[in-house]
Amino acid sequence: MAAAQTPQPTIYFGYGSNLWLHQMRIRCPTSTYLGIARLNNYKWLINDRGYANVVEVPKSQRHHPQKDNTTTGKYSNVVFGLVYTLQPSDEQRLDKNEGVPIAYTKELLPCDFWSSSPSSSPSTTSPHHHHKVDTSKPPTTAGREMLVYIDRERVTPDEPKEEYIYRMNKGIADAVDMGVPERYVEEVMRKFIPEPVGEGKGERDDKTKSMEDLRKSVEEFAARQAASFRDESGVFE
Repeated sequence: MAAAQTPQPTIYFGYGSNLWLHQMRIRCPTSTYLGIARLNNYKWLINDRGYANVVEVPKSQRHHPQKDNTTTGKYSNVVFGLVYTLQPSDEQRLDKNEGVPIAYTKELLPCDFWSSSPSSSPSTTSPHHHHKVDTSKPPTTAGREMLVYIDRERVTPDEPKEEYIYRMNKGIADAVDMGVPERYVEEVMRKFIPEPVGEGKGERDDKTKSMEDLRKSVEEFAARQAASFRDESGVFE
């Protein structure tokens, strides 16, 4: 009797809070970081649920990112993300966190892929164990199909959830460390995600202490959301 074949892992494109490598380690413990990808002809935004989404750009507005060197043209219709492998058990966990099929649906979309060269173990999602990817060079593979979680119903730009800002800033820091262009972050993601505010120094008045207590409360909730997501928008339970 032939042995059962091990299923091939899913290649997953993460563009929201799953840019945060720590969150991916918690949510998907068998996941492996592979590199960076660019989804062409889509734009990144925070939708009316308060979370990240990608929205397809109409054909009449499309252009090739490598042929348009203007700031607006280069990043207006592309989405950068980190790429991971997912074993079936981790994909099931991710489906639950993403609220499939209510909040997001799953699609296989072609992405340009830049492979990361691990400096040590290839199975780690630590940024310290991978060389930074140079996305100014040609991609390792063009048009590689990847799993993308997408919401084609809720496409209106809106404000992010407070705790989501914290998780997104953690993800943005990791993404830039891995090689996602800083200009893309500044010109696309920062329209929705403000930079983190540093802790106050020196004497603290009551207002400052209250703000710090609020910040700590948000961070604690964000940590719980990273481990086990609870939808604040009410779209799914």
